[in-house]
Amino acid sequence: MLRKVRLQDFRNFDDKLLEFSEDVTVIIGPNASGKTNILEAINLLSTGKSFKARIDEEMINYDKELARAKGLLSDKTNLEAVLTRGVITRGNLSERIARKKVLVNGVGKRHIDFAGRLKTVLFMPKDLDLVTESPSLRRKFLDSVLSQVDREYRRAALSYEKGLRRRNRLLLRIREEGISRSHLYFWDKLLIKNGEYITQKREELVSFINSTENLNDGKYEVNYDKSIISESRLLEYKIEEVAAATTLVGPHRDDIIFFKNRKDLAKYGSRGEQRMGVLWLKIAELAFVEAKTHEKPTLLLDDIFSELDHEHRKIVSEISRNQQTVITSADPHFVEDFKGVNKITL
Repeated sequence: MLRKVRLQDFRNFDDKLLEFSEDVTVIIGPNASGKTNILEAINLLSTGKSFKARIDEEMINYDKELARAKGLLSDKTNLEAVLTRGVITRGNLSERIARKKVLVNGVGKRHIDFAGRLKTVLFMPKDLDLVTESPSLRRKFLDSVLSQVDREYRRAALSYEKGLRRRNRLLLRIREEGISRSHLYFWDKLLIKNGEYITQKREELVSFINSTENLNDGKYEVNYDKSIISESRLLEYKIEEVAAATTLVGPHRDDIIFFKNRKDLAKYGSRGEQRMGVLWLKIAELAFVEAKTHEKPTLLLDDIFSELDHEHRKIVSEISRNQQTVITSADPHFVEDFKGVNKITL
């Protein structure tokens, strides 16, 4: 579990030390006071990535060159992320430096070896659009869950993403310059190998989600709409791929579709039903991370109560007491039912 976080020149915080309860910690403050920034820092220490910044540099205090987020876990592990703008000024000299460095107990680590030491599940208002918004959001959800519990998945996803970019550039050269398709051979093999692993693990996650106990208002489930990648499938679309200069099959084209009582939730569900479906999904995510790692993840709730009705708030309140939870809220009224919890006021 997370015990302490120290932020130095991170977003709007010059130097801030925060201590967290092993149960529920509530962070209360007006809009723009930095509540979400704290959860962003925790998520950075958990995954090595930001859930809101387009580029890491955005997390650095506006007029500073460097930012740090440090976390102390209950097993005495120290996690640290150091962010820069790529250049550090020392007197009259400027020195080029890595834009991001992650460390465990003071020792630099690769991202693949850093992520997942602190397990977290994040629930924020934009997650309520998972049912209806772009498939890329749902693929990102699958990746974020699996990357926390499976180091090999992190490696495969990273390798697949890099290979996909290289293959798409070659497709463009085939179209524009007429180079031979033989240049694709290595990248085809790479994408197939990693794509098969990604698909397998996504199938396992979807199966687990569908085994999760349903909420009171009906049976929820998700259907994995997978795009298989294989030699035959790549061959089938070879002409179209060159014309589009884009790889047209593979897990980067996957989607998951939500159903309630066998009804497509995006097309036929009410807004309330769609939100209940996302809440059911988050409950499944919590259970999946615990089942795979034998550790209860820290639940991060970013001002979610303002977006939920009374019934939903009651469910989330009950869930929050099952593991370490950090809650942010701009309105103390939404968290007044939490008694005897650690409260931080910004």
